[in-house]
Amino acid sequence: MQLFYNPNINEKATSFVFDKEESKHIVKVLRKKEGDILFVTNGLGFLFTTEITLASDSKCTVKINTFEHQGAPKYHLHLAVAPTKMNERYEWFLEKATEIGIQEITPIICDHSERKVIKTDRFQKILESAMKQSLHYYLPKLNDAILFKDFLKKEFSGQKFIAHCETTDKKSLKNELQIQKDVLILIGPEGDFSVKEIQLALEQHFIPVSLGQTRLRTETAAIVACHSAVFKNED
Repeated sequence: MQLFYNPNINEKATSFVFDKEESKHIVKVLRKKEGDILFVTNGLGFLFTTEITLASDSKCTVKINTFEHQGAPKYHLHLAVAPTKMNERYEWFLEKATEIGIQEITPIICDHSERKVIKTDRFQKILESAMKQSLHYYLPKLNDAILFKDFLKKEFSGQKFIAHCETTDKKSLKNELQIQKDVLILIGPEGDFSVKEIQLALEQHFIPVSLGQTRLRTETAAIVACHSAVFKNED
């Protein structure tokens, strides 16, 4: 099944018109024609089965035949991950985390961050593409980049973890995760969190955790954390 995405379609609609870019892709590239079936999600858990009524490369129009709604997971997985020096490594994390099943992502700017300016437009497109490719009906929420100290001031009800490389007493993330509990995991930059940042997180009741015996790159650590939480909830 090929999945299309548009945030403007909803369960009350009876028809829908794709924008010019998507219309051109559907008609010119995919060579779809009147009567062909398209599957569309709005990223909010809905899957719409639609039928092309006008195969125009400027305004491809479909009628909505049926729709179904997939229930949201019983937990919310939020990763706050420092941007990597090389953009493509962060993009890889975004793609794979979406495929695995993350719900929310926040880029955090830390003391040791080498990249402090984040353009989220391309990141958003990567999330949308990964959602469609993996046939997910929920689009992860991508927040604007925020300073680490400011992020810690936000309210969060659920399990809170910080993964760092300091040789202090840390628990195993896989052992600490609880089933069907909201979870927030902090992942630092290539140079790790600073000692001051770790202390600030501990003061906000974040639990220090280990992701294994080896030192991981930022994007690898984020994927390990993401997969651990999703896998735990599939038990």
